[in-house]
Amino acid sequence: MNDKSTKISNIVDNLRRIFQILNEQSKKVENETGLTSPQLWAIKVINEHSPVKVSELASRLYLHPATVVGIIDRLETHKLVKRRRCLDDRRVVWIELTEKGNELVKSAPEVAQGLLVSGLEGLSSSNIVGIDRSMRQFVKIFGAQKIPPKLILSSEVNLPKRKIKIDKLQDRQERK
Repeated sequence: MNDKSTKISNIVDNLRRIFQILNEQSKKVENETGLTSPQLWAIKVINEHSPVKVSELASRLYLHPATVVGIIDRLETHKLVKRRRCLDDRRVVWIELTEKGNELVKSAPEVAQGLLVSGLEGLSSSNIVGIDRSMRQFVKIFGAQKIPPKLILSSEVNLPKRKIKIDKLQDRQERK
């Protein structure tokens, strides 16, 4: 095998590993908690920063606030979180875990998205730029630039309308 073939083989094998771990983690989370990975990830972040504003939670999860509200709605249905409006500013909503949520988080498995984000946050800016460029290339290889990004192994879509415009601008800049 020549060097290019070896590198391609390594890339394909590494993608297989990533898909494998994402699939296994997602099944483990669902089997052990009855939640999706994004829901459990949100609970873990809420637990770390409770009480937390919806906007801050969205920022920490790298998700659009509307996506986070949908996750919170489902967690509230399971009685795992509760919302509390700020007395001074009724527009501000604080999210915290219920007793049931606190119990669940104690025995919950790790979440792939959480591992991914904490790993990326620990990298240098230049490494982040390189990974971003490579991931954009993967997306182009698959012709998936216009597909709204769903949360990992979930039906939740994370796409603010203005993100499409930002992606188009970045694509133009990369072509220059």
